[in-house]
Amino acid sequence: MKRPDGFDPRPPAPPVEEDTEPRHVVKARISKLPSLPKRAQREPREPRPAKRTRQRPEPSEAELAAKEARASARAARRDARRAAAERRRFERSEVRRFTRRARNRRMAWIAAGGVVTVFATLIAVAVYSPLLALQEIRVTGTARLDAEQLSEAVDSQLGTPLALLDFDKLTDDLSEFPLIRSYVTEAVPPHTLVIHVVERQPVASVMASDGYVLVDPAGVEIERTEARPAGVPLVEVEEEEIGGDVFDAIIEVLLALPEPLLPQVDQVSATTMDDVTLKLAGVGQRIVWGSADRAELKARVLERLMAAHDPGASVEFDVTAPLSAVVRPL
Repeated sequence: MKRPDGFDPRPPAPPVEEDTEPRHVVKARISKLPSLPKRAQREPREPRPAKRTRQRPEPSEAELAAKEARASARAARRDARRAAAERRRFERSEVRRFTRRARNRRMAWIAAGGVVTVFATLIAVAVYSPLLALQEIRVTGTARLDAEQLSEAVDSQLGTPLALLDFDKLTDDLSEFPLIRSYVTEAVPPHTLVIHVVERQPVASVMASDGYVLVDPAGVEIERTEARPAGVPLVEVEEEEIGGDVFDAIIEVLLALPEPLLPQVDQVSATTMDDVTLKLAGVGQRIVWGSADRAELKARVLERLMAAHDPGASVEFDVTAPLSAVVRPL
């Protein structure tokens, strides 16, 4: 059953009577009440006798020594327990450190092994995979040589992986071309081999029975023609003397000449290694060089002498003794 709103099961409190009497009337009534008897004063207690303290006898030296020994033993045991605890903590830390180092070392070895495996796989792919087989040969640096002919000479290695090319065979194939002074190979993955060729450069020509022989500084024959090659001096030696001492002395003098003067040299003659003579084109000026010794000094002296004289004058420059050079008319 639902209680009605405002229902309170507690009984109502009795009404409080209000004190309507004046305060002075209440005080007068209280003053007329009989007074209570005073509490009898408490008699003073007798003081309790003081407690007797039992005097302990002074300990003997043996007892003191035993007590100190017991204290020392307790301190030693406490120190031993503390040391053992420190030792256990240290051993646990060392075990953790050792295992951490071993774990790190093991991880490093695993990583290094993975890297080595990857590199070995890549090398194996580069060496044996047909994906990097030679399919194209390019030749650069040729002027007198035919680049296509050089490519055909080494095309026997087409289809071979770049890492397995036989460079000894490549050298044998290119040795058939005497005009090649040197070469450098460059593998360009995935399928190309580039051969950079340096050709022999002619430095002089020598008259032969069937024409003229164009030679390089080493005396290697570059070309044989019926007409005299232009742009190089004619060395007046026999064909059989090419590569000899006199020829080598002449070539050394030609290589020591100032670069602007070399194209002006028309003929070079010598009977020995010590009497090299050059004849210039134009009015026929001559240079008496002598031996190939002190070539750099002779070249500087000759350059200054020629700069101080008329290029159209028919004179002879003698630099056999460079410190006392002589200029005489022809």
